[in-house]
Amino acid sequence: MTWLRAFGEVVRSGLTIEETRLEPLLALRTAAGVAIVIGPALWLASPAYAAAAALGAYSAGGATFQRTCRPRKVIALGTGAGLALSSFLGYLAAGRLVTFLPLLAVWAFAAGMAWAVGSTAGIVAATTVGSMLVTITLPTSVWRALEHAGVIALGGVAQTVLILLFPIRRWGAHRDALADALAAVADYARRLREDPTAPFDPEPLVSARDAAAVTPSQARTRPPVLHGPRGLAERIRPVVAALADPDVGAPAEGPGRDRARELLDAAADVLDTAARSIRRGTPAEVPPESIDVLRVDKDHEVLEGSARQAAEQLVELLGEAMEIARSGDESGKTPTPPGPASAEFLVRPTMLRLVPVVIRAVRRELRRDSPVFRHAIRLAAVAPLGYLLATRLPLGHGYWAPITSVMVMRPDFHRTYARAVARFAGTLAGVALATAMVQALGSGTHVCAALAVISAGLSYTLIRTGYAYSQCFTAAYAVFLLGMGGQTWAQTVPQRVVLTLLGGALAMLAYVVFPAWETPRLPGRLADWLAANGRYAAAVLRNYAEPTREHHADVRRALLASREAGAAWQESYDRARQEPVRPRGLTSREAGEAQEALKGFGRAAMLMESQPSRADVRFVPESKRFAEALEADTAQAAVDVRLHRNPDWRRVKEALHAWDGAAGDRSPVARRGAELQKRALDDLATAVSRTPLERDVSSAREEQRVRAAGEAEGDESGGARRGG
Repeated sequence: MTWLRAFGEVVRSGLTIEETRLEPLLALRTAAGVAIVIGPALWLASPAYAAAAALGAYSAGGATFQRTCRPRKVIALGTGAGLALSSFLGYLAAGRLVTFLPLLAVWAFAAGMAWAVGSTAGIVAATTVGSMLVTITLPTSVWRALEHAGVIALGGVAQTVLILLFPIRRWGAHRDALADALAAVADYARRLREDPTAPFDPEPLVSARDAAAVTPSQARTRPPVLHGPRGLAERIRPVVAALADPDVGAPAEGPGRDRARELLDAAADVLDTAARSIRRGTPAEVPPESIDVLRVDKDHEVLEGSARQAAEQLVELLGEAMEIARSGDESGKTPTPPGPASAEFLVRPTMLRLVPVVIRAVRRELRRDSPVFRHAIRLAAVAPLGYLLATRLPLGHGYWAPITSVMVMRPDFHRTYARAVARFAGTLAGVALATAMVQALGSGTHVCAALAVISAGLSYTLIRTGYAYSQCFTAAYAVFLLGMGGQTWAQTVPQRVVLTLLGGALAMLAYVVFPAWETPRLPGRLADWLAANGRYAAAVLRNYAEPTREHHADVRRALLASREAGAAWQESYDRARQEPVRPRGLTSREAGEAQEALKGFGRAAMLMESQPSRADVRFVPESKRFAEALEADTAQAAVDVRLHRNPDWRRVKEALHAWDGAAGDRSPVARRGAELQKRALDDLATAVSRTPLERDVSSAREEQRVRAAGEAEGDESGGARRGG
């Protein structure tokens, strides 16, 4: 992708309105937290204290809107504490560049490394850098610095108290994640009705697993309805795939295919009903016509063999889904079973026990090629540089430039540039709106305070519709907050616009100077996914050979590792497609073909997992031999892909040939799955196998194709403008 086209995609992405469900009650409660601290602070103290309290309340409230399954009160309280600490240290060092700039660089580096834990930690840590930069009033002593830090922390405490007193959609994030998992499988069943090989995005199942992890205290109060949906979705997904697949399930045409379509439709209806019940916390009734379809007649059922087995499995699993839908949100607490907690639920560490987890995660990212480490280096350089440049300009509030840089910078190229564009556009609209409101209503202290609270509420309401639209009201909020302290719009508006532009430009320039491109990392990500898929497929085959509890546990662990590697590949692939970087190792077309091949490989393993070995077949030696060959060849192929060598499937071919020669195949489903896996591996080899000359020619052709597509798009836009 050329720089011009990449920047066009950045602008489009930054200004896109995301279709999401608004949460006005949450926004109202959080805005009330801002109002609660501003009002008393204005009455009892001064506008400076009110601004400090508003800083803590606004930032802590915004943190509770992050997509996380941690309790909102914990997020608000932790954010308030982080803001207070960073503000206290910043106040102590403020006024002396020789002490403040090194402190700012170290704090910004630590905030950048917080992305090793996750996006929520990274975003919250960035807000603490912003609070360190905002010096509302220069303290004259350590006690005064501690006093202002306490006022800022009070804002986080106020948000926490409101969350405790007025809970809204308790367990809402968990409900949404588990309901989304069931809805995703329902959508998958409907797509399988028309396309038996339709792909499935595992992201909802990954989110559901994260939502299912709870602390021991949460486990005692978790609603009973949230216990089984994740596992149910996990079990139903391979069964509907096996039923729809013409190779191992229903025939491609005829009455069997029609019956399979009916079952898939009914499964989708039942799963959607269960998802609605979980999301709303109320019982729901499954359509009677769907229940009629799910009755399997032993004497007149048209499906036979493995297809009939899949249909019976599906009906049994959907019975559990119907129980979930009918139970809704029954009152009562979850009993705590005896024995170790980890045996009954996924354990999420408490905040104190999270410390060693954070240390290990940060330590893993302390390497030069890590995107998180490079992001931390960029933050540590840009924050002090932006502050130094802005303070040298003949403008006030120089902290706006580094705050802009810190808040828009992300570990990847596309989001950094898109947020920079969105923040500048939102700031322009926000200061224009604030200016108009001040001129229309006046600039008194109490008027500006009321307008600041209203702007905060609107910002929270739109926080998930797009960064630009939320930022519009955030900018207005900042202007009103400064107006509350006696500064006119003529002083703040030009400064805000110029310094926002400076901060966004520094953030963009930092990524060009010290980038963390994903394009060169694609071969490594592909190799990791290939090796993980190979281990998963081998575990499934070993379970066919010897279906034991230990082998079944191995299948589950390998599946989760494969899913994690696939998610890492998908994230890198999506980012690489948006980067203005010449392909290295894998062109975009080769990466796309390799991705489809590995999806087919994993799908074949999933189909085998959905058809467990029959009770009368306790040992399938051919399956075990093929598993060993498959794991060995995929592990070696992963090394070859990393080193840009062509993979070879010699062991797999020999094992499959020996399986063909074995007398009396006792597991036709496993044999068919092995054949599908071999076909997928051949497709993968075709996708990545190139001579050096072919690879260079392919890269050059792809660059020409992308350039031609960009020129054609430009011509079409120009023609449209001329036609208009």
